[in-house]
Amino acid sequence: MLPAFPLIRQSFGLDPTSTDVAGIITVFFVGLAVAQLVYGPLADRFGRKPVLYGGYVVFLVGAILSILAPTLPLLLLARFVWGVGAAGSRVVALSIVRDQYEGEAMAKTMSLIMAIFIMVPVVAPAVGAAIIVVAPWRTLFGFVAVFAASVALWARRLPESLHPEDRLELSFKRIFEAGRAVVSNRTTVGFTIAASCTTGALLVWLSLSELVVGDVYGRLEDFPIFFGGMAAITGGVMILNSRLIDRVGLHRLVTLVTRTYVVAAGVFVLIVMAYDGVPPFWLLFVLLSVVFGHYGLIIPNFTSIAMQPMGHIAGTASSVIGATSTFVGVVLSALITAQFDNTVMPVALAFFGLGGLALFASSWGERHWEE
Repeated sequence: MLPAFPLIRQSFGLDPTSTDVAGIITVFFVGLAVAQLVYGPLADRFGRKPVLYGGYVVFLVGAILSILAPTLPLLLLARFVWGVGAAGSRVVALSIVRDQYEGEAMAKTMSLIMAIFIMVPVVAPAVGAAIIVVAPWRTLFGFVAVFAASVALWARRLPESLHPEDRLELSFKRIFEAGRAVVSNRTTVGFTIAASCTTGALLVWLSLSELVVGDVYGRLEDFPIFFGGMAAITGGVMILNSRLIDRVGLHRLVTLVTRTYVVAAGVFVLIVMAYDGVPPFWLLFVLLSVVFGHYGLIIPNFTSIAMQPMGHIAGTASSVIGATSTFVGVVLSALITAQFDNTVMPVALAFFGLGGLALFASSWGERHWEE
C-alpha cells in the first residue's frame, strides 16, 4: 500500500508531504505489539493452531473494516485491529520453530522463514502500484483480505507442534512467572533490546521511504523497484545466513556483523552529510543495499538468540520478545519519523544511532551467554 500513499493523502485532504499517512503503518505495528502478549499464553495453553486461526479471523475483520473506513482516524483504528490479527501468526510462527529446533538449527530455520517473509516486499509495491492503476486504492485492502483467507485455508495442513502434555495452565501467576523468566535472563533481554533497535530503524525507512523516493528525489515511479530491491537483498542474505552459521557460528557471526553494520551506518551518515542530506539517487541505493544486506544477518539471529533459553515457555516468551521489540521499535520510529526534514538524514541517523544501541545491548547479552 506504500505506492498508494499519495492517493490516500488526496482522499483524506492531507498535505501532499504529510507524514500523517505513515500512521497506517505505525498503528498496525502497535496492534501487532500489544496483541502478542495475549496470543503467547493462549498458544501455550490451547496449542498453536487454534491461536493461528483466531488471529486470521481478526486479521480479516481488520482488513474489511479498512475497506469501509470513511475517515483517516477510522482507517487507523481498522489498521490497529488488522495488526492485532497479524500478531497471532507472528507468535505462532516463532513458537512452532522453537518447538522443533534449538540453538543454531533454530537460527538457520528462522533465517529461511524470515527470508520468505522479507521477500514479499520485493513484489508487493509492484502489485500495489498495478492495482491502483485500474482500481480504487481501497481495493488493496480487499486484495490482502482474499490472500489472507487463502493462506488460512492452506494452513489447515500444518500439524500441531505443541504436545498435550506440554500445555501450560492459563493463569495470571504462570504468565507472570513466565514473563519474569524472560526479563530476568540477561541474554534474552539484551538481544530483545537489540532487536527493538533494529526494528525501529527498519520502521523509520518503511514510514519515510515513499516520501524520500517520491518527494525528495521526485522518482515515485521508481519506488516499487527501489523498495523491492532492498527487500530482495535482505532476503537473499537471509538465505545465505544458514550457511554462514555453519561455517562461522551463530554468536560469532552476530558479533561480527553487528560491528560492521555500525561502521557501515556511520559511513552512511558521513556521506549524507557531505551531500547536505541528499546524496545522488544511485549512491543512496548503494548505501541502503549495504545496510539491508546486514539486516539479513541481524534480524533472524537476534530473535533466535533471544529465544534460545526459553524453550520451556516458547509461546509466552515469543510474545514478550515480539511485543517488546515491536512496540519499542514503533516508539523509536515515531520519534525519528517526526523529525523528517525532506532529506535522507533522519534515515541515516536512525540506522547509525539505533545500530549503536543494538551493538551495546547485544554485547551486554552476549557476555552473559559466554559466562
